[in-house]
Amino acid sequence: MSGVPEAGHLELGDARLEYRFWNRDADAEPTLVLLHEGLGCVAIWRDFPERLAAATGCRVFAYSRQGYGGSSPCALPRPLTYLEDEAREALPRVLDAAGIGQRVLVGHSDGGSIAAVYAGMHDDPRIEGIAIFAPHFFTEDVAIAGIAEAKRLFETTDLRDKLRRLHGENVDCAFRGWSESWLNPAWRDWDLTDYLPKITVPVLALQGVDDHYGTEAQIDIVVERCTAPVTKVMLPNCGHAPHREAADETLGILAGFVAELRAA
Repeated sequence: MSGVPEAGHLELGDARLEYRFWNRDADAEPTLVLLHEGLGCVAIWRDFPERLAAATGCRVFAYSRQGYGGSSPCALPRPLTYLEDEAREALPRVLDAAGIGQRVLVGHSDGGSIAAVYAGMHDDPRIEGIAIFAPHFFTEDVAIAGIAEAKRLFETTDLRDKLRRLHGENVDCAFRGWSESWLNPAWRDWDLTDYLPKITVPVLALQGVDDHYGTEAQIDIVVERCTAPVTKVMLPNCGHAPHREAADETLGILAGFVAELRAA
C-alpha cells in the first residue's frame, strides 16, 4: 500500500483521527478493519491486531474515533444517533482516506453496532463480511446497569486515571460521550434492528456467555433478522471482551471466518 504511512493521523475536515496498520504491505485482500468499543481506541486492541495479521496474512487497520485516544476531541453531548452517524458519515471517509479497498469490518461492542449499521446502510461492493463481538442493537436493563456502575467507578475510584492512559486529554470526552448517551432516558427507545435485514454479506456474531453489558438476545436478533448467512458463537467463561478474555479462541474463529470469505 503506497502513499499512506503505517501509523499517524488522518485529516478529515475538522477531525484528526489517529490510526495504525499492521502488515501494511500485505498483498492479501481483504483489509480487516477494527472498530473499537465505547471506551476504546487504537491502543485498546493490544496485541490482537498483530496476531490477527499473522493468522490471516491480511492487512489490519484500526483507528480511534473522534473524542477517543489520540484523535481530536468531539463536541458533547453526543447525539443519540452517534453510532449511526459514525457508520453513515465518518467511517466511509476514514476508509477512503486510508486507501482501503476490499474490507471486512471487525467491531467490538459499539464498534460491532457500527459495523452492522454500515453493512446495512451502504451498498458497498468492497465489503466482504462483518465480524461483530458483543454488539448492541437495542437497549437492555443489564447494559444500563453496567454503564451506571461504570459511571460510579469513574467518579469514585482510579478508573479515570486508568482510562487517561488510553485517551489522554480525551478521557472525559470519551467517558462522558459514551455514558451520558446510554444513561439518557431517551436511550430506552434506541433501536438499530431495522438495519439487520439489509445486510447482504456473511456475518460472524460472537459474544461471551457472561457478558455484563448484554444478553444472548443481542446475537439472536442478528440471526432472526438478517437475511445474509450468520454464524453465531457464544463463548463460555467469557465476558464482554472476547478478543481479550478468550483471545486464542476468538482469534481462531475469526481467522476461520476470514479464510471462508477469501475462499468464496
